[in-house]
Amino acid sequence: MNCNDWIAGFLASDPPRSKSLVVTIFGDAIVPHGGMVWLGSLIELLAPFGVNDRLLRTAVFRLAQEGWLGAQRDGRRSSYAITAPAMARFVHAYRRIYAPLNVHWDGSWTLILNGDGALDAAERSAVRKELLWEGYSVIAPGIMGHPAADGPALDELLKRLGVDGKLYAVQGKAMRQVSGRPLSELVAAGWDLSGVAQGYQHFISQFGPLLAAVQAAAADGGLAPQQAYVIRTLLIHAYRRVQLHDPQLPVELLPTPWPGALAYELTRAIYLAVFAAAEQHIDTTLRREDASAPAAEPAFFDRFGGLA
Repeated sequence: MNCNDWIAGFLASDPPRSKSLVVTIFGDAIVPHGGMVWLGSLIELLAPFGVNDRLLRTAVFRLAQEGWLGAQRDGRRSSYAITAPAMARFVHAYRRIYAPLNVHWDGSWTLILNGDGALDAAERSAVRKELLWEGYSVIAPGIMGHPAADGPALDELLKRLGVDGKLYAVQGKAMRQVSGRPLSELVAAGWDLSGVAQGYQHFISQFGPLLAAVQAAAADGGLAPQQAYVIRTLLIHAYRRVQLHDPQLPVELLPTPWPGALAYELTRAIYLAVFAAAEQHIDTTLRREDASAPAAEPAFFDRFGGLA
């Protein structure tokens, strides 16, 4: 199977939804180039995936309605950029996607408590939804927890929801003097990892053959820029869909072997093989509408532990 055959088969069997694909392309390709794109360039970036002008306009309109994108006009041309409130969420989510899976456990848990009812019903619902999305679990009524919480990300989340100062955020460890149950057992009670594991295994079965095809193409002169861009986008789109459902537990608390580790290494290997050629396509496309479109920022090259 060559790369074109793999792309055609993937798009036929699992075509990405337009709105979700726009989010992937913004996060993977447009944010590193300043976070703004002219509609003409965006149309060109979506075309290889079978997303036509009408579908794209509907997708960006809905994302603008939801506060993710802001639109501007310059004469007859339109541009779209990630809004300031949404940028922090983009950066956090995509930092997580490209980060190595090497979080270790120090034996403690971060607990979020709403003990005195300081939140109203709407705030409680919003906090619960966002914390579940961040990988927290309901430990007990009014208590959510995680064994490897990202403190700055938690602080940003609570401030964004307007509930900072209304909740207790504490860290706790098992008391050595007390014969209690191991805190590691909270994982089995709080998370069902079977669905995440199946998602990773499905991803590996889909993209494992692609790695061999990419390596064969590299040995035969390399990939065309647009071809590399399509592969990179489909790779991150599929990996993002699985990985953002992963609660990001420390390695010591995960089943062994954990398919997420293999999925990460597979994603990293393919990304390293295609990113440079894909950047050529992205640069060319963005500069067709804007000759001053910036090259990828230095932080882009820190992805997956370093793009070298």
